[in-house]
Amino acid sequence: MGCELGKLAKSGSSAKNQKTEEASAPPVQVDNRLPLTAKQKYNMLASWRGISRAMESTGVTMFLKLFESHSELLSLFEKFKGLKTKEEQANSQELIEHANNVMNTLDEGIKGLDNLDVLLEYLHQVGASHRKIPGFKAEYFWKIEKPFLEAVETTLGDRYTENVENIYKITIKFIIETLIKGYNNANSTT
Repeated sequence: MGCELGKLAKSGSSAKNQKTEEASAPPVQVDNRLPLTAKQKYNMLASWRGISRAMESTGVTMFLKLFESHSELLSLFEKFKGLKTKEEQANSQELIEHANNVMNTLDEGIKGLDNLDVLLEYLHQVGASHRKIPGFKAEYFWKIEKPFLEAVETTLGDRYTENVENIYKITIKFIIETLIKGYNNANSTT
């Protein structure tokens, strides 16, 4: 009798452990338009929490790195094109606000990975809105890729592993490609 109760208790606890493991595992199905596996998507969302807690500093770092490597793009920004030094840029309220806007767009993009229809529409609208910027070209979207990855690495520190880097590369590429589609589609409808 004691053996049966022991077996029953043991099987109940292993079933409970199995349910806990299943609940914490990433979902198996991923929209085939998303270039991430279920595990990569899960890891992306988990690591993004670290970025979410430092959105402003990550965004400012991203723009400082962008202007450091592509100073010609500074002229596209009406509100802060006169900021020539890194210190002026880092302390500019206008640049900080723009960095926050861009990081919020990326935040929406990453948090929206569960609802791709809404996400794609949102990113298409953001891409299309860049048509209003005099002198802006679709290929300029790609210039934010490396500064974004460098800023994420700075923010995440030791948590920025090779695997996490790969996931962020796939994700930013997907976001940029979607922004460009929105930008290009706006051209064909105007």
